[in-house]
Amino acid sequence: MAEIDSRILAELQAIAGQERVLTDTDSLARYGCDWTRVYPPRPSAVVMPGSVGEVQSIVRLAGREHLAIVPSGGRTGLSAGAVACSGELVLALDRLNVIGDFNPIDRTVRCGAGVVTAQLQAFAAEHGLFYPVDFASSGSSQVGGNISTNAGGIKVIRHGMTRDWVAGLKLVTGTGDLLDLNRGLIKNNAGYDLRQLVIGAEGTLGVVVEATMRLSRSPRDLAVLVLGVPDMAAIMQVLTVFRERINLSAFEFFSELALQKVVMHQSLQRPFETPAPYYALLEFEQSDDDGALDQAMALFEHCVEQGWVVDGVVSQSVAQAEALWRLREDISETISRWTPYKNDISTVISKVPDFLAEVEAVVNASYPEFEIVWFGHIGDGNVHLNVLKPDDLPMEEFQRRCGEVSRWVFEIVQRYGGSVSAEHGVGLLKKDYLPYSVSALEIDIMRQIKKAFDPLGIMNPGKIFDL
Repeated sequence: MAEIDSRILAELQAIAGQERVLTDTDSLARYGCDWTRVYPPRPSAVVMPGSVGEVQSIVRLAGREHLAIVPSGGRTGLSAGAVACSGELVLALDRLNVIGDFNPIDRTVRCGAGVVTAQLQAFAAEHGLFYPVDFASSGSSQVGGNISTNAGGIKVIRHGMTRDWVAGLKLVTGTGDLLDLNRGLIKNNAGYDLRQLVIGAEGTLGVVVEATMRLSRSPRDLAVLVLGVPDMAAIMQVLTVFRERINLSAFEFFSELALQKVVMHQSLQRPFETPAPYYALLEFEQSDDDGALDQAMALFEHCVEQGWVVDGVVSQSVAQAEALWRLREDISETISRWTPYKNDISTVISKVPDFLAEVEAVVNASYPEFEIVWFGHIGDGNVHLNVLKPDDLPMEEFQRRCGEVSRWVFEIVQRYGGSVSAEHGVGLLKKDYLPYSVSALEIDIMRQIKKAFDPLGIMNPGKIFDL
């Protein structure tokens, strides 16, 4: 691990408290990385501020000492955006975890950056409301990190991304100044919306320390339908038919291999006995008066008649709905033991079948001996490619081989006008491929924006692009 000057260490301790500045090997390893596990962590220290003022003081100290900062939330990222591998100071925001200033009229609540996603969801539920941005890491991801990566997840088809639920945010810039952006307003056309620049910036513009989040009404009586389908083209036909008649809150997909892994390692039951190459999971609200369930059953029968569905099951209780959701939501945790090489990519929904077919052909030809697990938020054009590492293959060789094929995959993404990062950010892992989705002029403008927010270049340097 990198050494930090004792004088700087003493100043950090004076700001945050001696017990809040960590330099032991275990803490540096824990806070210096995220879920990618590709880059070895090498932070110089970890500091855990307890207030916005402390964050400002730490940033000003870092600027004066030319010490780079990596903001750290739940560290659930998958693009190495929160990795400190070059002697940076990790700014862990766990202590900024207070929820307050709930406004039931505006349906907003103010959260510290360290508030865990599930904590916000539980708070909303306690007040008869709903925070709809949801994903597998909700039990550990934090609001500040969600904002910094514009997290999406399983409800995007109806509720959108994190940026759709941020009414306002506070940002400590690279100079230590505090910006209060949008202040919870619904309508605000007073100049540039700097809030939207910060959302998805991966901490390169500053540290998100607080956010005012919008809430929604609670969904009523959610039903879950899992369908077995013969191919991706059929999945899109199912999506088209159901979306025309039913207001879907989720439309997910996963492959047979993904299902096998989850059933085997999570002690779950298959949704039905008939195997299928792919599965679609649909969620929608039902009530006695709108006939949504009857409509869904009629559409299911129609899809079977057309050959788009081979079998299916609909939840009959809350417990069964939760069990069906686990078939999809437990995939990431299940396959983590194989240290998968991940790519989250996207294109417009209408192009997904052809897009995925091309990607799959390249991957299968390149990795004939590797297991490939597919899943994703197909209702918003986002698919997750997961290549599982064979137990007997050294990690370095595995990463080298996967890296070669990534370039070919991203060339397909470029040709389809898609994105090399649908929802997990660019970080370190994908910055070499940013030009496949973003023009050189756009990247130059991004660099200029970063210099305006962070003139000293200390905020998460090297992530997304190099200056």
